[in-house]
Formats: sequence, C-alpha cells, structure tokens
Amino acid sequence: MPDYDAVVIGAGAAGAIVACLLAEAGKQVLLLERGPNLDTGQIGRDHLRNQRLSQYGHNAGPDSDGHPRVATGLFGERYLVRPHEGGYQNNAACVGGGTRVYGAQAWRFMEEDFRMASLYGVPEGSSLADWPLSYNDLEPYYERAEWELGVCSDSEAHAPPVPRRKSYPMPPMPLTRSGQVLARGAQALGWKTCTPPLLINSVPYNGRPACVQCQHCVGFDCPSNAKNGTHNTLLPRALATGLCTLKTRAVAERIETDGRGNVTGVSYILEENGRLERHTVTAKRVVVSAGAIESARLLLLSASPHHPNGLGNRYDLVGRNLQGHYYPGAFGLMEEPVYDGIGPGVCIATCQFNHHNPGIVGGGMLANEFIKLPIIFWKNALPPDLPRRGLENKRWMRENYRRTLHVMGPVHEIPNPNCRVTLDPDVRDRYGLPVGRFEGVAHPETVRTAHYMWGRAKEWLLASGAIKVWGDPPGYHLSAGQHQAGTCRMGHDPKTSVTDPWGRVHDFDNLFVIDASLHVTNGGFNPVLTIMALAYRCGEHLVRSF
Repeated sequence: MPDYDAVVIGAGAAGAIVACLLAEAGKQVLLLERGPNLDTGQIGRDHLRNQRLSQYGHNAGPDSDGHPRVATGLFGERYLVRPHEGGYQNNAACVGGGTRVYGAQAWRFMEEDFRMASLYGVPEGSSLADWPLSYNDLEPYYERAEWELGVCSDSEAHAPPVPRRKSYPMPPMPLTRSGQVLARGAQALGWKTCTPPLLINSVPYNGRPACVQCQHCVGFDCPSNAKNGTHNTLLPRALATGLCTLKTRAVAERIETDGRGNVTGVSYILEENGRLERHTVTAKRVVVSAGAIESARLLLLSASPHHPNGLGNRYDLVGRNLQGHYYPGAFGLMEEPVYDGIGPGVCIATCQFNHHNPGIVGGGMLANEFIKLPIIFWKNALPPDLPRRGLENKRWMRENYRRTLHVMGPVHEIPNPNCRVTLDPDVRDRYGLPVGRFEGVAHPETVRTAHYMWGRAKEWLLASGAIKVWGDPPGYHLSAGQHQAGTCRMGHDPKTSVTDPWGRVHDFDNLFVIDASLHVTNGGFNPVLTIMALAYRCGEHLVRSF
C-alpha cells in the first residue's frame, strides 16, 4: 500500500486548502513545506528586511544563502540573484506562503476576465486564451473562500458589480482620510468607487480578534492574528483531523515515476538540526502547489526516460506564460495632510477601467496604497527632482510625508510564451538541484495597458486636489513576483495547456497542479482569492477521484 493517499507540495494559499479538504474527507495526507513554520516574533518588524522592502534581506523566506536563481536582462545577459534581490521574483517561503505577509486584498475576477481572447482577440506574439471555465463555475468557490477564511467588504465591492449569491461575512474597514479625499476626486470625474475586499477581520470572526489597524500590514505578519491566511484557518483544521502530517523545511526534489512512466510518489530533502536527509514516499495522488515558479521547476526537475523533458512537458509548455502584475501608479502631493495613521490603509478603489477601454486590451483596478513606512516612502515615493540626501530631503520628508497620496493597481497582463521558467544548466542550489532561470519580457500590449492605467492614476490624483503629481512610466521587464502565475496553464487541449480544467496534468491520472500556475490570465486584480477558489474547486474534484 502507498505510504499516503496524497502528498501535497507547498503549504501556501492553495496547498493548505487542498490538504484540509483531503484530510477532512478521511485521506492520509503528507504536506511538504520548504520553509519553516514562523511565529510573529520570527517574522519581526525590521523596516529594512521585509517582504515589502528587502533592502538587506527579508522576513518570510526563503533563506538568502543557498537559494539563488538566474535572471536574464533585456539584452540577454544572465546574472545571479538572491531571494531578497530584484529580479528574483520572490514570494514568501514559509507555512502559509504569501498569506503570512500579504496585504490580503481579496478580489474576485470579473466575468470578462475568463474570456479575454474572445473579447479582444489574440495580439500578435501573445498566447492570450480563454479559461476553460467561467466565472459562474468558480462563483460558489469564491463564496466559500470568503466565508471559511473571512473577508470584509460591503455590497458595493466591485463596481461595476460581479454576480454573487451571498454578501461578505464582515463589514468593510473604515474609510480613512485619504480615502475620503480620493472619493471626492472620483465623484468629480464621475467615476464609480468601491471598498476593496480584504482577508482581514474587521470584527471578531471565527474565534480570532478584529484588526487593530496598525501600520505594519503588507510585508509583515499580523500582530493581532486578524489577517486571514491559510496558516491560521484551513491548516489548523487539517492538522486537527490527525490525518495530515506537516513537514517543514522539506524540499521536494523530484516527483517519482515507475518503469511505465506513472507517478508513484515524491522524493524530498528534509533539513533537521543542520543536516540534510533524503526521503522517498509513495502516494496515490501527488499535488504540486509550490507557486508558479517552483511548481514549474519541480515538474522540469522530474524528468525520466518516459518523460525526458519533465512531467507534463510533452509540448514544451511547462514554465511558459509566466506572468505576475505590472503595477502602474502615481504619487500626488496635497495641500493639506491626508495621512491619519489608520491601517491597513487601502480603503477605496475603482474598477471603472478593468475592461472596455478604447484601443486597450483589458485594463486594471486602481486603489489607494497601504500605509508606507517612512523608509519605504523615502526609498520609493520621493519626487524625482528632490535630492536624495541632505537638509532639503529631510525638510521635504518632514513636511510632506503626511501630505502625499499613492494610487496604484494591477493590470491585465497579456501572456507571452517567451516569458518562462527553465532550469539553469550551470547553477545549483544548496541541495545540488538546478535552479530556476527566467527568460523573456512582458508583451507590448501589457506595457501599453500599464501606460493607460498610469494615466488614470494621475488623473484621479489631480481631480482629488493634488498640486504635484509624479511617478515612473511603465517600462519593459519580466513580470512575476508575489502575483506569479500561468506556468502550468489549464485547458482542454494538451497541445496548448499543461493541465485539464481540474488541475490534472495531461497524460497522468494522479498528478495535479493546484495553484496560480493554472491561471490562463491573471486578471486585473490581486489574484489570491482566485487561487483559493480554484483550490476549493480542484480540491473537491480531487477528493471525488478516490
């Protein structure tokens, strides 16, 4: 008999949900997480070492040493990057994954987001395609994620609204002073606004307290345990069954196959007391939920005589179509202070421009930004004509930190098959495994859409009373980062997709990918609620497959 009914690789936004569904259905589950199970004190409050500003390191993994990747520049030059450095495309590596330190914006994708190719056509050189499922297919699972994890907002979230059968379980966070100023600007422009939904307790919920509205939200762990991730919702339920075994600092080395090429289990490396031990387990099902970069890398690492190019890679699709989110935005200096110190900060948005913009493929959402710590403000938000050092800089910071607004948001990215993750032939990690290498830059239509939304951000700030507006125009680069997606896209045809609409890898009966790797397109919103909804949908199907 196999050691486990299922091995799930990755205890993040998707993997912990899948593990919970399996364990609560009576299945024996091994959940492997490459990072540690960090407590709030270990994540810390270092303003120069966090997932928002990783100037000298970060706070939620992976470790800076022994985990490099290889990035490719605009002119084909390759260079080594460590996890906290630009170009690494990092997401947190710990129990809970990115949900430990995210800003927790919990948007549903719109109906149009699932049929972008049908709406706009396929731009030349792109791999734009429709999803193999619709918004209606995912709607019940959006609702389940909102209620089981906990989302706060109101009935006006998503303006224009998306169809929903049930309201949010918690009321929205309050509108701050900056939100009130932006609301007046939107009204002057005739724009509709809404309250961003957040995976945060605005009131006590599911036995945990309400948000204390601190200023260390995005990039940090929640000090009051009011930010809802899989680490404090679904994972405790999974462990409570006694059927889910969680192993931390356990790195999946390869997915094992037998002499006929069928998946039989997983080999992983366990780090304990500074020593590395290799283990192999067998399982009826293997679920890869390691994030779009590491999920693709693991499938490529698992090459065998029957699958010489990696599992699921018969048509050279694994690792392609990597996308994240371009995040155009602008800063506006107001005449009066607009900062009131009430966190998390983001409280007003517009979805006015997600679709149907003349001459633009897609669009995006715009919202005010989370509270910026002063050092992050100094690093990223100063106007270009201000000296970076000296008395004038100090005076400007002292007088204008509280007078500056930041409007920004993710845009629809047009997938490019040349944006991809491959295995580097020369560089290996601390376990001796080939590291991921990035290739490609964003499709021109993505950059054009970002430019359009950049203009809307400046327009909103000026209408809200800004006396000065600035911000860098979008340029060409590879996009992935915390919103990484698309590398194992779902579909019906093995020649154009890696998995079927349930996350099952084509050519295999018992190998699944369930995370943002499945996204055909990544929407004009933060994608985490869609990741969770897909995990519920695919996880339910996986349970029924036994």
